[in-house]
Amino acid sequence: MTKPTATMTIQPQDTLMFREAHETAEVVERQLAQNEAVVTALAERLRAHPPRMVITCARGSSDHAAMYAKYVFETQLGVVTASASPSVTSIYHASQHLDGALYVAVSQSGKSPDLVRNAEAAKRAGAYVVALVNVVDSPLAAIADVVVPLHAGPEKSVAATKSYLGALFAILHIAARWSGKAEIADALTALPAQLRQGWDADWSSLTEGLVDAHNLFVVGRGFGFAGALEAALKFKETCGLHAEAFSAAEVKHGPMALVGPDFPVLFFAQNDDTLPGVLEVAAEFRKRGAAVWVAAPGAEGDGLLPLVTTAPISAPLVTVQSFYRATAALAIKRGFNPDVPPHLNKVTETV
Repeated sequence: MTKPTATMTIQPQDTLMFREAHETAEVVERQLAQNEAVVTALAERLRAHPPRMVITCARGSSDHAAMYAKYVFETQLGVVTASASPSVTSIYHASQHLDGALYVAVSQSGKSPDLVRNAEAAKRAGAYVVALVNVVDSPLAAIADVVVPLHAGPEKSVAATKSYLGALFAILHIAARWSGKAEIADALTALPAQLRQGWDADWSSLTEGLVDAHNLFVVGRGFGFAGALEAALKFKETCGLHAEAFSAAEVKHGPMALVGPDFPVLFFAQNDDTLPGVLEVAAEFRKRGAAVWVAAPGAEGDGLLPLVTTAPISAPLVTVQSFYRATAALAIKRGFNPDVPPHLNKVTETV
């Protein structure tokens, strides 16, 4: 993306991206109150008729939410979860055998033709279709067996924020009721207050440090990998900054050859068994002279970005919300308006 020559005169708090991300605590509170009946009924059905697998289908930020679903459902419920490639159905017209599968389609608008076609095909193939969607009168919602509304309200910025975090919360809500695990339920109820507290986290060192950057990696693992994918997209989309996401395990293969003094790295971590390995890779990259930032609950020191301490499974929501605020500021410093990225529309309709 070509960097604009004009200096932006707006402030971060004037942007839709800032204001909409700030609404996330209210979004998840609405979900918890208004979706309880539909999620509980869905969970009862899933326990009575356990799916043999979960298939997710999504694009863009919603697909990053689907990656979060993979880690949540596989670790908490032991159900294999895989992402569908929409073109298999929408372009190649290949039939699938989905008897006994749970098919989870994630979308803000519910309008993209390929997602709609894939949900229709999945239903014909025997899957039970659940739509996590913000627009409840959309074509996708009309197809689904069950609709779990995101309750994000209108989202006008091209960059998805509250709808993405709302999708993560909906996934967590389903997992809590499906598994019956008290620790996930506790994480749900704690999130609104944690999101409000975390909004004020000072990530200005990241914003200042990336003003003149050209490339970077965003690294996460486990629950945090979905957040790394989302951050890399937002850097490209709103800041004109080329970023790629990697697992902390995968980045140590070929990609690490690029890391050095002119190649910064941002790490997302949560306080679980992935944390030591993530911090080890961060330390190795710092020794190479790279600028390294680490968002890890409870961590302190140079290059460490403050986070509210949360349950590991819910840490990505708080992390990404803090990231959104920092990114709105970074976009402006780099001369972009984060609400209207060049060449992009709010609703992308692919086939």
